[in-house]
Amino acid sequence: MSSRASAKAVSNLMRMVGSSCSCPAHSNIFSPSCTTHRHASAATPRPEYAFEMATSTIRVGKGATREIGMDLSNLKAKRVMVFTDPNIAKLPPLQTVIESIERSKVGYTVYKDVRVEPSDKSFQHAIDAARRYMPDAFVAVGGGSTIDTAKAANLYTVFGDAHLLDFVNAPLGKGRPVDRVLLPLIAVPTTAGTGSECTGAAIFDLKDKKAKTGIADRALKPLLGIIDPLNTRTMPKQVRLASGLDVLCHAIESYTAVPYYLRGEAPANPLLRPAYQGSNPISDIWSSKALQMVAKALPRSIADPDDIEAQEAMTLAAAYAGIGFGNGGVHLMHGCSYGISGLNTSYYHPDYVSDHPLCPHGISVAVTSPAVVEFTGSMYPERHLEIARILGADTTNAKLEDAGAILGDALRGFLRDLGVPDGISAFGYTSSDIDALVESILPQHRVLKLSPRQTGAEQLAWILERSLKNY
Repeated sequence: MSSRASAKAVSNLMRMVGSSCSCPAHSNIFSPSCTTHRHASAATPRPEYAFEMATSTIRVGKGATREIGMDLSNLKAKRVMVFTDPNIAKLPPLQTVIESIERSKVGYTVYKDVRVEPSDKSFQHAIDAARRYMPDAFVAVGGGSTIDTAKAANLYTVFGDAHLLDFVNAPLGKGRPVDRVLLPLIAVPTTAGTGSECTGAAIFDLKDKKAKTGIADRALKPLLGIIDPLNTRTMPKQVRLASGLDVLCHAIESYTAVPYYLRGEAPANPLLRPAYQGSNPISDIWSSKALQMVAKALPRSIADPDDIEAQEAMTLAAAYAGIGFGNGGVHLMHGCSYGISGLNTSYYHPDYVSDHPLCPHGISVAVTSPAVVEFTGSMYPERHLEIARILGADTTNAKLEDAGAILGDALRGFLRDLGVPDGISAFGYTSSDIDALVESILPQHRVLKLSPRQTGAEQLAWILERSLKNY
């Protein structure tokens, strides 16, 4: 199949995976009246009826990092554990944090061993270090890997007898809810992408399962996220690209996720309501705005490293998307990326300093995005067309049945112009790897269940085959 999907190809796909419902719930105006969509709860005695909004307090401003010492002093912190990675440890953002802490005469130690794209082993190493030091507050200075590692260290320090898998998302872990108040965590992002400063998710590679997974609970979200545009000035071009692509996909997936009231049964206790709830009227606002910002700012940020205005816009877009997906959730792009990253044994990104095979998270997410939207386009097609327009597509005479193909083409053009690797084959995968990738992706229930279309092994295989080459 050519890289430019036709309406006929998409129609054939829909016949393959099952025809879509034509009820109002599958228009741009969500309606809980659907009785044929798999997420409708005909047999459920109490379908979901509510959603929650949770995010960190956010402080935005050039130079705001210098206030962190006072924040810790205000919290009466005496023993602060500062997390960072070996690269950021040498750069101004960490120096600014340390100088501020020292000015406020707060006791601290620095943990510099965060692994970029964390693993269960690196999480455990950080947890063990935190349990030995027993801090009364945490600070994370870095990208999503650092912030997620600090979240895990915080969680397992408070739950000192817990095993790592106790809180990991089911079925790979036990999915235990967090029913204690965690220690204060202040996140200082140095990239413009993960939005981890706003969310309660912590993602890592579970090596023995060859899968990427994580912990998702509102209790993990930082107390404060300091979004200081000065801290992103040191980002190399490829880090700007990968983190920016993560923002793009966070926003697309949250905006097209199944509506919260079609997700399934309401929890018996609100503590059990998942952090990723499905699209909802509040997360939609943040995700839509993030999409508009990324479409304009990311190409400028990549083209010109001195375009400070574009970089600053991306820091805000990352937070906006973080608030959106942190409550709405992500689905198939991220689900597929966990398999792509988890099974990677040979690809080292040429512009990342790493002692282990590394496919940057944002890139592993983006490479399946065209095929994913082709697959999901028949559900909420107006939303897919809206995203295509934001990315520059002319949808004046577009038909709803062509929405997935139109957005798929728009994404291919957007990724190609940014220099994104050409599909998963760029990481060494071939058709013979599809079955193994599918097996790695299928346990990602937390995100797969938010897909607007029923998704099993056959559908995942189609998406991955379609994603071997994008251009």
